[in-house]
Amino acid sequence: MDFNVKKLASDAGVFFTRAVQFTEEKLGQAEKTELDAHFENLLARADSTKNWTEKILRQTEILLQPNPSARVEEFLYEKLDRKVPSRVTNGELLAQYMLEAANDFGPGTPYGKTLIKVGETQRRLGAAERDFIHSSSINFLTPLRNFLEGDWRIISKERRILQNRRLDLDVSKARLKKAKAAEAKAAAEHELRVAQTEFDRQAEVTRLLLEGISSTHVNHLRCLHEFAESQTNYYAQCYQYMLDLQKQLGSSRGEILPGTFVGNAESTSPPSATTSPTTVAAATIPAVPTIPVVPTVVGAPNPTAAAEGTLNPNEVKPPASGTRKARVLYDYEAADSSELALLADEMITVYSLPGMDPDWLIGERGNQKGKVPVTYLELLS
Repeated sequence: MDFNVKKLASDAGVFFTRAVQFTEEKLGQAEKTELDAHFENLLARADSTKNWTEKILRQTEILLQPNPSARVEEFLYEKLDRKVPSRVTNGELLAQYMLEAANDFGPGTPYGKTLIKVGETQRRLGAAERDFIHSSSINFLTPLRNFLEGDWRIISKERRILQNRRLDLDVSKARLKKAKAAEAKAAAEHELRVAQTEFDRQAEVTRLLLEGISSTHVNHLRCLHEFAESQTNYYAQCYQYMLDLQKQLGSSRGEILPGTFVGNAESTSPPSATTSPTTVAAATIPAVPTIPVVPTVVGAPNPTAAAEGTLNPNEVKPPASGTRKARVLYDYEAADSSELALLADEMITVYSLPGMDPDWLIGERGNQKGKVPVTYLELLS
């Protein structure tokens, strides 16, 4: 292999003089050609764009693929220019387990039927997640990655060349100052003109590339809109799938075997009329949220009477705080005028009074009010 010794020596000399110039500038022993303020602003904006693009890209990758091992695998496949193998999402894997469990327990049983319904919904959620990841990767991650691996590399290369041209220019200025003889001054002046020309040309090239960052922002803005739209569609799909599942599970409550519980521990049949509310509460509701007791209630001069069954609904006013919403689980016929008749699935407002039996609450439906048994209610937050 032939080596151009003179060129190697020349390159080594240039590198050495640049290193000396750079070191002296850092030590404050040499003058440095400063770039104009507009150019410095372009450099700062370019650096900021690069840094934030890296952070957004990295965090979006974590959002789409939380598993670090899977991200490393995808990175290696990408670098090897090979297709990333299809990976089952967590929702699809859960759906597979649920469907297999349903077949094992019996698809005709209540538990098996519910497993199938929930499993199918999980499968649809997993498929929606897969589509979201795919569209986000193409429409958002790829443009960001292309900027960092394409445009930014070109900008970085031209900035390094500009730095070298600037060092050569300052070296030429220093030589001109040190030149004493006329011949040496002429040679230094010629070298300075050449260095200034090359520096100006490189500065213009770099400036044009830096001004192109504005176009990069416009492109990333469009990609950001597409990412947000894709994410919106994904969450809308998930919400609709879960609403459909909720309706399916609600319509199949009647298929649940006696003694089992659904939702807030509600049974499939109302409590027996001969069973005390306390006994039924212990058998059907593991934990009933308590209603805050209001210290004073305006318009209820005799709260103890309400607890004893002599409640006059017209004398009771709802407290300023401590009321809650409740869903009626079963139909209930009022025993007397102090109680409020209930219909299954209706919503009422409930609250407690001082000294009142904890198995009963005051219920309101419009202008109607009266005592209602706690065991017939599903208390909502």
